[in-house]
This record gives sequence, structure tokens and C-alpha cells, in this order.
Amino acid sequence: MTNTALDLQDKVILVTGSSRGIGLATAKLLHKRGAKVIIHARSSTSHLDELLNQLGENVRLVLGDLSSINGAENVWSKAISCFGNIDVLVNNAGAWLPSDINSSQAWREGWESNIAINLAAPAELCRLALLHFKQRHGGIIINITSRSAHRGDDAEHLAYGAAKGGLLALTKGIARGYGRDNILAYAIAPGWVATDLAEGAIEPSVLENLPLGEVTPASDVAEMVAFLATGLSRHTTGATIDITGADYVR
Repeated sequence: MTNTALDLQDKVILVTGSSRGIGLATAKLLHKRGAKVIIHARSSTSHLDELLNQLGENVRLVLGDLSSINGAENVWSKAISCFGNIDVLVNNAGAWLPSDINSSQAWREGWESNIAINLAAPAELCRLALLHFKQRHGGIIINITSRSAHRGDDAEHLAYGAAKGGLLALTKGIARGYGRDNILAYAIAPGWVATDLAEGAIEPSVLENLPLGEVTPASDVAEMVAFLATGLSRHTTGATIDITGADYVR
């Protein structure tokens, strides 16, 4: 490591939804920077076993469905037991789920599902983190939202944009309400990110209109998470960092 200021040595960091995509890139980078990383996934896979063997020490895996009743509480409890404490919570788990206006049942189910995974679960993890951090006299929360939190999403994903907007508001409220407890809260709002899930949704016309001519690599988001996790930029608390390659500018 060339910059010791960015060293995360021995910080315990929980990254939800870290079996692939942004979460996986983030977990790998945090581990490289010296953190003790708790990887979260809904269920175990062979590639996760390989990842744990590859990373070696200071990595743990917790399994759990965050959208289920008590799911967030169960994941948090398992995560705490890994190293005895948590210094940084990265709420990355989420799902881009439709909410069809043409069916009242599909509409209700779409809202319930989006709120459950994209807002209620991270909110419950934030609550548990706040209680834990107050006891430890400080901590950091990093919520991965979306540009949809600012501009809304497309007609088929109205509930998704609303849920991400709620997570953004929650982040600001935490920063304002718990700053004196030495608790910092940040939001990161990516646009299109190069992940397996996004590949099928990105049409050629989208790429043509991106200012940088490419979608954002997951490593760009991971680097920002790693920086914020250091706590070096205390007065950035409450802010939302847009990582969109200028595709969305506000």
C-alpha cells in the first residue's frame, strides 16, 4: 500500500449484497486495504467458497434473506458474532423490481417488494448500527442508493425510485441526528454500473449517450466506499456522492 492514510487496517466492515457486482468489488478492495470484511449473501454458492479461500484471513461470510421478516436483524446478529463488533456498515443489497400500474395486485406486490429490500431492510440495519455505534462512541454508515433517488426511474420501476429516494432521506437524517455521537453517514448514488445484472438491461443507445462512452466500473464505486470508510472526510457526512460518469448531473 502506498498511501497509509487510506489504510483500513483492522476496521470491521459489513457489506450487504456482496456476493457479486458492486458489493463484491467493494468487499475485495476493503480486504485489500486491510479491513476485516463480513461478506453477506442470500445463500451460499461455490463461487463464494472459492472467494473465501482466495481472500484467506479476516473475511467472514454471513447468509440471510434481508427481505424476510427479521431478516435484517438476523444478518446483523450473525455479523456481530464474526469479529465481536462492526465499525462500518455498507448497505449495498438491493433489487431493481418492477411495479406494474396495469394490475392492482402487481402494483401492490411491486411496492411491497421494493420497500422491503430497498428501504425497510437497510433502514433496520441502520437502526441496529446506530445502537451499536452509540455504545462504541462512533461508526460509519454508507448507503448505496441510485441516481433514481434524485431523478426517479422509468415507468415500470416507480416503486424502486421511491424506495431509493427514501434511503437517501434516511441517510441525511442519520447524519443530522447522530453527528454528535460521532456517527457519520454517507450515500453513494451510482448510475449504470458494469455488473452482470446490468448487462442485459443496457441497450446500445444508452452507451452511445454516455458522456464517457462507457458504463461505470464497479471498482469506481468500491474506491469511494473505501475512502469514506476511512472516516477522513468527516464533514462530508450527510452528502450524496453521485457516480454516474456525468450521465446525470445535478
